[in-house]
Amino acid sequence: MAVIGLDLGGTKLSGGLFSENGELLFKDSCKLEKRTGDDVGLLIQNFVKHLMNEATRLQIPIYAVGICVPGISYHETGCVWAPNIEGWENYPLCEKIREVVNSDVKVVVDSDRACAILGESWLGAAKGCANVIFLAVGTGIGAGIIINNQIVRGAHDIAGAIGWWALDTPFQQKFASCGCFEYHASGEGIAKVAREIIANDKTYTGILRTKPADEITAHDVFSAYSAGDDVAIRTLRTAVTFWGMAVANLVSIFDPEKIIFGGGVFDSASQFIDDIYEEAKKHAQPISIRKVKLELSQLGSEAILVGAGYMALKTLKDTSCLA
Repeated sequence: MAVIGLDLGGTKLSGGLFSENGELLFKDSCKLEKRTGDDVGLLIQNFVKHLMNEATRLQIPIYAVGICVPGISYHETGCVWAPNIEGWENYPLCEKIREVVNSDVKVVVDSDRACAILGESWLGAAKGCANVIFLAVGTGIGAGIIINNQIVRGAHDIAGAIGWWALDTPFQQKFASCGCFEYHASGEGIAKVAREIIANDKTYTGILRTKPADEITAHDVFSAYSAGDDVAIRTLRTAVTFWGMAVANLVSIFDPEKIIFGGGVFDSASQFIDDIYEEAKKHAQPISIRKVKLELSQLGSEAILVGAGYMALKTLKDTSCLA
């Protein structure tokens, strides 16, 4: 038994053939290249055909396709909302994939945050956990949540969009497009905070001043932090504070066994796990915070793709928590 897993990201589409025990039999990717609307749908259809052809070449029968999107997956309709793709406010993604596979091949769609925690549950740091959260910090912020072995989706399939958490007062208009938490502590947020500090501190002459402000990235901030740069230190202290408050809130609401940190930012921010825990202890329910474990993703950038593969396998065996 084998399935296709697909990870539709902000700039590229990745896909692989997975055996039922999690072995990645084949993997490939292609760039979105600023496609919009049906052009992205056509790209996905052609990519699925490509993977199906590869499976035929390898003499591997495919029974299901799982795909994740960076946004909202509406389980009742199979449609999706993906803010990074113009024209995908209510796009019939499930239907588009069904058009290019055999009628007996099942197709399932979910959010990238749900797939991240499913991947870690299958082959990574969340293996064996019934109550666990994946805190994804990349360009944006989201949380994949499993409670009592079930994905938490919410009434409108939007649960886990914690980048919108209000963690500071007063409200400022700059939070309106992405949320307070994401503004301060996502990859893009870290760059924004550094730019603001530089703009307001005319005496600053450090490393980050040598680069045009609108070109500063989170990677630049982490590099400057390693060199002892004052703005980078202040920026990342702010991020740690917000990550700690988020952990405290997740712990107090859900009482998980583990919170797993992943996403591109935590390739560099792994050094702050202990600091995040100390910050979280200030705010969290005191018994729960002593019991939870904070860990890094074991799958890294592959967590979402692996989760998409697992989602496809799971829909063959048990549809109790996956549409």
